[in-house]
Amino acid sequence: MEVLWINRPTHVCKTRALLALILLMWVPVEVMAGTENATHLSTRPSSLNIGALFTLNSVIGRAAKPAIYAAIDDVNSDPSILPGTKLNVILHDTNCSGFLGTVEALQLIENDVVAAIGPQSSGIAHVISHVVNELHVPLLSFAATDPSLAALQYPYFVRTTQSDHFQMYAVADVVEYFGWREVIAIFVDDDCGRNGISILGDALAKKRSKISYKAAFSPGASKNTITELLVGVNLMESRVFVVHVNPDSGLTIFSVAKSLGMMTAGYVWIATDWLPSHLDSLEPPGLDTMNLVQGVVALRHHTPDTDLKKSFMSRWKKLKHEGSSGFNSYALYAYDSIWLAARALEVFFNEGGKISFSNDPKLKDTNRSTLHLTSLRIFDGGQQYLQTILKMNFTGVSGQIQFDQDKYLVHPAYEILNIGGTGSRRIGFWSNSTGLSVIAPEILYKKPFSANTSAQLYSVIWPGETTAIPRGWVFPNNGTPLRIAVPYRVSYQDFVAKDKSPPGVRGYCIDVFEAAVNLLPYAVPRNYVLYGNGKRNPEYSNLVFDVAQNNFDAAVGDVTITTNRTRIVDFTQPYMESGLVVVVPVKEQKTSPWAFLKPFTYQMWLVTGAFFLFVGAVVWILEHRMNQEFRGPPRKQLMTIFWFSFSTMFFSHSMFFMLNLPLV
Repeated sequence: MEVLWINRPTHVCKTRALLALILLMWVPVEVMAGTENATHLSTRPSSLNIGALFTLNSVIGRAAKPAIYAAIDDVNSDPSILPGTKLNVILHDTNCSGFLGTVEALQLIENDVVAAIGPQSSGIAHVISHVVNELHVPLLSFAATDPSLAALQYPYFVRTTQSDHFQMYAVADVVEYFGWREVIAIFVDDDCGRNGISILGDALAKKRSKISYKAAFSPGASKNTITELLVGVNLMESRVFVVHVNPDSGLTIFSVAKSLGMMTAGYVWIATDWLPSHLDSLEPPGLDTMNLVQGVVALRHHTPDTDLKKSFMSRWKKLKHEGSSGFNSYALYAYDSIWLAARALEVFFNEGGKISFSNDPKLKDTNRSTLHLTSLRIFDGGQQYLQTILKMNFTGVSGQIQFDQDKYLVHPAYEILNIGGTGSRRIGFWSNSTGLSVIAPEILYKKPFSANTSAQLYSVIWPGETTAIPRGWVFPNNGTPLRIAVPYRVSYQDFVAKDKSPPGVRGYCIDVFEAAVNLLPYAVPRNYVLYGNGKRNPEYSNLVFDVAQNNFDAAVGDVTITTNRTRIVDFTQPYMESGLVVVVPVKEQKTSPWAFLKPFTYQMWLVTGAFFLFVGAVVWILEHRMNQEFRGPPRKQLMTIFWFSFSTMFFSHSMFFMLNLPLV
């Protein structure tokens, strides 16, 4: 038997041994990694519930419903989002009722939902926010625009649409752009309406404008109530109306306004986003509807025209369910709300979050209670999930989904529309960082900021088919006119006098007053009241006193300004000379060549002459010993003294120089 020995290099054996050792170590690591992933996926539930709470039979609800179902289908079909977990949506109808909305919200949360989508009503959102705060369930609202919902009082309320805070500042910029100073606000007297108009008042105040009147009506008000409201505001001075109502009943206002002749030239109507939302949901809007809103300026949420948005809109006709309406911007926000909840859940699970619920010790059922409050359980991971939602940053069909420190969506922007013909025409954009512009905000964001950029809008076709910017005010018919007192004079009637034609008085003073009033940029209703009996001139002091006692608002006439009168009333600047003169006797006097001596008495002249002689004597005493001019015969020296004394009257500076010359 032969044995064959094969000699192999030693280094080859060592290499193979090293590879075998690495293989043995790698296999357990792979097994451990696979086990860890399987364990990580196994911690995720097979299904999760998300609640949806809004009014199904409404302009917003009919557009949001198909968008929410489409988002659920897209999330479940995307393998990169929540793999192994199916997302379910539980839909509840609030029926536009605060009470039913609260009941539906409690029933919804009984299903252990991890998030709730909605509601669209700000009033219901206020109530439900207290429930989700207690149970730690994030509430993602795609349509509740009440600015007060952003308060720290509602930490679990997350607004996935734009707040009316920015919309009202956009309205204020439009008002400032066209130069109006007063507006009348017409709104529904609910949380959204009141708080939105309150923000509008603050925004206008910063522009040195104001809301002259707040015309509120109750939700569900009848057509007769709205008619009475518009009749009242039509008697007022301002002709600029800001309409902030809900899209389901807002057109009633324009229907009544058209019947009252308030959609003609001279009127200005500014509608918030409710009007474009309603018109966009109609396919297409009828001519009768469009005839009601001709010339209206309206605001609509601006969403960038991305490929994602275009793709979603191309699918819209296939997405619509039975009973749904046309597309509007709230469908985009509802779609993105589902994706926000899903993406945040994916991050929540990746960070080790777990879905669990526990009983709330504060909720206890009494023996006779049938409310089953113990079925409402706290979402244990709600706080972590909420923080994850607020940190999300992705691009949705409505644009960038990212929240700032105040929980507002970044880059709020609106389109400024002019309703006309069979549709609307975009006349510009507004954003909180760029203001009014004819360039889309997403383009301006890429350019360097310029503080000198002026606001720009395209031309507007106003009610009455006019392009001239309305003045914005008229002389009111219901304002309390000023009571102007006018002296009923007997003499000098060129100043003021009674007149048979309107306004009942005439004269120079009345002409000046009327000219001044016509220069004012606002209306001043006034009535002239004659003061006196017309048989004798009235006492002007009594007239001034009656003005001071508020018996009259003002007085116009030839009233003389005196010290006593200025202590109780204010006068305008005098526009003619006073009639007061001083009469004194005048004596004719003959002129004399010695008139120059009259300013002084003879005693004064004698004293002056004595001082002249005294000065001459002093100068002679000081000078005659050294100065040859002061020597000679006595007659010459006496004449020198008189000459020098006389010269001081006309050559005082020469004398001063001569006197000081010897001293130098």
